[in-house]
Amino acid sequence: MNKFLLLPLAAAATLLSASTCAQNLDAQRTAMRTAIDNAERGQFDASAAASLRNHPLYGWLEFSALRRNIDTLPTAQAQDFLKRYQGQAVAETFRATWLPALARRQDWPTLLANYKPGADAGLKCAELNARQATGKADAQWTSDAQALWRSAGKSLPDGCDPVFAVLASRGGLSPALRWERIDAAADAQQAAVMRAAARGLPAAELAQANDYAAFVDKPDARALNWPKNDRSRRIAVDGLQKLAKADPGAAELQLPQYTQALALSPAQQGQVLYEIALWTVASYLPVSARRLAAVPESAYDERLHEWRTREAMARGDWPAALSAIRKMPASQRNDSRWRWFEGRLLEKTGRAAEATALYRAAATEPTFHGFLAADKLKQAYTLCPWNPGDSAAAKASVARDPALVRAIELFKIERPSWAAREWADALTRFDDSQRRLAVEVASNNGWFDRAVFALKGPQEMRLYNLRFPLHHDDTIRREATRNALDPAWVAAEIRAESIFNPNARSPANAMGLMQVLPATGASVAKSIGLSGYGGAASLYDSDTNIAIGTAYLRQLMDKYNGLPYVTIAAYNAGPTPTARWQTQRPNYDPDFWIETISYKETREYVARVLAFSVIYDWRLNGNALTLSDRMVGRTQGARKPFVCQQTQ
Repeated sequence: MNKFLLLPLAAAATLLSASTCAQNLDAQRTAMRTAIDNAERGQFDASAAASLRNHPLYGWLEFSALRRNIDTLPTAQAQDFLKRYQGQAVAETFRATWLPALARRQDWPTLLANYKPGADAGLKCAELNARQATGKADAQWTSDAQALWRSAGKSLPDGCDPVFAVLASRGGLSPALRWERIDAAADAQQAAVMRAAARGLPAAELAQANDYAAFVDKPDARALNWPKNDRSRRIAVDGLQKLAKADPGAAELQLPQYTQALALSPAQQGQVLYEIALWTVASYLPVSARRLAAVPESAYDERLHEWRTREAMARGDWPAALSAIRKMPASQRNDSRWRWFEGRLLEKTGRAAEATALYRAAATEPTFHGFLAADKLKQAYTLCPWNPGDSAAAKASVARDPALVRAIELFKIERPSWAAREWADALTRFDDSQRRLAVEVASNNGWFDRAVFALKGPQEMRLYNLRFPLHHDDTIRREATRNALDPAWVAAEIRAESIFNPNARSPANAMGLMQVLPATGASVAKSIGLSGYGGAASLYDSDTNIAIGTAYLRQLMDKYNGLPYVTIAAYNAGPTPTARWQTQRPNYDPDFWIETISYKETREYVARVLAFSVIYDWRLNGNALTLSDRMVGRTQGARKPFVCQQTQ
């Protein structure tokens, strides 16, 4: 007998009873965490779990135990779980786990009885398989299977293969439909999918489709003899675009012959030239300017406009960079970044008087470039915090939402994916005001990243206390002082790295508040004689992490001549690319050096951390060191007030 059945479950799906309050939740949290961990290991203890029956996470505890034996789980037990937790995220999470198990054991009637339409392609195919196996492959089945076939040019789960085999046997995969998927797969540069879709074509068409797939894999001169039709031209463009990503020079060399042989239109040539230029300029290759110039203006988008500007900056060709900015669409050019650089380039080309209006416009934005513009004008920084004035009753009402209660409890026991499911479920029932209050409730419970992911629009972006949490400030000040660093910078690094989540862990195994790699942690702890450092797990201790992270920043600062903007780049990208950027553009002004960093992530990271530093200075001190001083390591300069220059 399943040990889980030994427990009475009637109250498991309810919200906390009146006798269970937040204090009790705190007391039970460790027990719930342990129970879930044990259940996942197959060590569920019924007697230990009895005291948790009224806990809001009891459904997730049940789910953890049931999932262990999902392939043999009795149908009645599974359906009982779905019934008791109907409408909750845990039920849908369980359903998404149980239905594939039903498909594996081909229990098609049960699958159909419990299926709910959704976006998961694997489950869609399982449902189609179930309908076919139970004699329900009618005209609607054919239509649904064809819609799935058309839905994407990328590979679908293996469970879809039987669906398409039946569809083909019933005459539902016409050559025209096969070509639809071949075309979509070519656009997605998925040659294997092209070949799979082509099976079943007449012999001559099959040969042509396989030749098309081979070209997408690797362009070949056989394409010069393809029929001169729209499909050949489309696939030639797809293959050349893929080649351009790997070898832009080869794509440039081959484009003319395919243009002539297949009569590629100017627009089609522009598509290939775009990729050639993009993958050239992203590495600042010597031929970048020429390849950018070869792209027709009609093929430019915001990304390539930026790269054309950046490339000219990297060469120090200020007139060309200014011209590139002025070719941007107005919506892009009016961003504070490009207003700032248009002003800077006007200065560098002897037209400083024309720059003032651009700086004034940029300085109204609380961004990296907006702060720089305010420095240029010697004026206060613009910051317009918003206080919505919500009532305590409204906030308390949102805080009592059962899904939000569960989400926060799951976050606190370090189940982030489950917490996110409950959070998303809660938000489906909240209006904008309730969503904003939910962010505040989450932040009050240490779940700070909800302010990053759930706040929207210009007004909510002004909720600075939510968007820029500040915790461990005593430790931040102490360790910053110990390492002669700006505390606002340390806080900004934490915000950029982990959003103040001490348990954060990256795919690269960077850990804790400042996302320190274990090897770095061990090395720095040894170098500073940090007593009590107990290995990688110590990086989840906030004080230890901040002590190591700030000491590491100090080491990088010493290596990079006391320049924070270079140090920040190295903290994100590492020493090798940073050394390359320094060698390529020595003695560049900091703003131009940052903008010409070739890695998008690092380029945006440096600007973001520096801007965050200004805002954290406001949070810590009410005013701020100028950004122009802080980014070059001057910590004793003049400080600025903040004013609101926007219409409220």
